[in-house]
Amino acid sequence: MNKFAFVDCVTVDEALGQLGEGATIKAGGIDLIDLMKDDIVSPSKLVNIRNVDSLRGITITQDGLRLGPLSTLSEIAAHTQIQKSYTALSDAAGHAATPQVRNMATLGGNIMQRPRCWYFRSTDFDCKKKSGTSDDCHAHTGENQYHAVMNNAVCAMVHPSSTAVPLLAMNAQVELTSKRGKRTVAMTDFYVPPEKSLTNETIVQPGEIITAVFIPTPDPGTRSAYQKYGEKESFDWPLADAGVVLVMEGTRCSKASIVLGVAAPTPIRSSAAEAVLTGKTIDEATARAAAAAAMQAATPLSQNGFKTQLFQTAIYRTVLLAAGQMQRDPSAIG
Repeated sequence: MNKFAFVDCVTVDEALGQLGEGATIKAGGIDLIDLMKDDIVSPSKLVNIRNVDSLRGITITQDGLRLGPLSTLSEIAAHTQIQKSYTALSDAAGHAATPQVRNMATLGGNIMQRPRCWYFRSTDFDCKKKSGTSDDCHAHTGENQYHAVMNNAVCAMVHPSSTAVPLLAMNAQVELTSKRGKRTVAMTDFYVPPEKSLTNETIVQPGEIITAVFIPTPDPGTRSAYQKYGEKESFDWPLADAGVVLVMEGTRCSKASIVLGVAAPTPIRSSAAEAVLTGKTIDEATARAAAAAAMQAATPLSQNGFKTQLFQTAIYRTVLLAAGQMQRDPSAIG
């Protein structure tokens, strides 16, 4: 790990004043410290925002849910109103990593994690996403069993954030603050796919800090769920995860939002699956049809074809869980 300066800030303005060439924001530091220890990133200065009180807090009003970016995953998972009205977000936050990590990891840090790809996270491989010169994606011809099965033509990384999945399904917005002022970005525009940029993974620009995440109040009759599947039951990165938001009128679905987590380099909505469910009575047959539709555009690599079936299982079981027609799957890891 390189030598670096450490600056402790207690206000947003102090933090903004410290950002500049070579500086990186540190909140919980879970992913950042791993990247520094592996020499994937080498910031000359860490700007610690962990003690900025204005970035904490969970508030629910008639307009929706406002989350401070320093809200920990444990705080989100344990919040009773989030459990009731934003169930998928509570599910995702409460099943990420381990209890110790969830006590430290923040919402802002969770959605800002860097790619989950062993070629990106190893200094033995040149990769343009970490300022390398190679335009080739090593996963295309190498070990790729955990990589993307959709939108993977340029880069086959997956994004590891569990909370980004329900946030996208719930039409969340991210507030960004810089010295120039504030701007709000929809989660649909927050992540930058590799085909648009191999070096920028999010819309966040240098000198900007996430200062809030907002989710609008759900429509009446809204039900939601999140489940993930992996190799280990204790804690693990997902091989497949799904976030489902349904607006129900009895057993009929009037609106659906289906989001897949580690299917592609960024979390993606499946309009094909949503079209199958919208206006239909939710049962196992429609849930399975939606799951199959979601995977129609899959382009699995040489070793990850199993993920297309695993995603179908994750989607149809999470649709039924959200609709109240199935208990949480005991074979899911979260």
